[in-house]
Amino acid sequence: MNIDELIAAAKTLSTPELSDALDYFSLPGVVYGIKPVTVDRAFVGTAWTVRYIPVDSHNPGSVGDFIDQVMPRDAVVIDNAGRTDCTVWGGILSQLAAHRGIAGTVIHGVCRDTAEARDANYPVYALGNFMRTGKDRVQVAETAGVINLGGTRVCHGDIIAADSDGVVVLDIRNAEKVILRAMETSRLENLITDDVLAGMSIKEARQKHHYHTLQRNPLIEEK
Repeated sequence: MNIDELIAAAKTLSTPELSDALDYFSLPGVVYGIKPVTVDRAFVGTAWTVRYIPVDSHNPGSVGDFIDQVMPRDAVVIDNAGRTDCTVWGGILSQLAAHRGIAGTVIHGVCRDTAEARDANYPVYALGNFMRTGKDRVQVAETAGVINLGGTRVCHGDIIAADSDGVVVLDIRNAEKVILRAMETSRLENLITDDVLAGMSIKEARQKHHYHTLQRNPLIEEK
């Protein structure tokens, strides 16, 4: 699958389904502690990574000018080292991102101006929200590099999936097999649902479709 096909396929899946597929291949990718803080709207996009560091008082840098380089298919993914004392995303960025069709924003840190993001129907996922500006406190150290998102490695161009259950990162090198496995898991879980709604006991339906081992890869277990 090409990148457009991968994104289209991932949009049909939930983060729990993708998480189970990551487990199936014993792969990392589940992001801890980051939840929707503006609108509870799912999105999938390619990671456009940004890493912040504490401000250099002798040579302060910018805090958000990178947005001009982000494309509509992208998801802005920001590593602010998990800081919750100052923000790296606010109302101007949310409104501009929504206007440009950017997929969404994920922050290992906090955002502010959440009402403006909600008014723009723009999804921001973060550790929380807090009003204090990041100006003169942090600055951009690097864009389009490798970052840490809540303990999960994210490379520029990886696939980011976010919904009401959280955020999942798919390493672009493994994305296709993870998505295909998640689609199979989704298919089997739908069959279980159909069977129980038709009158079968949940125990029988789960046994029939091997529910309790869907996240286990027999090839890995044999090793």
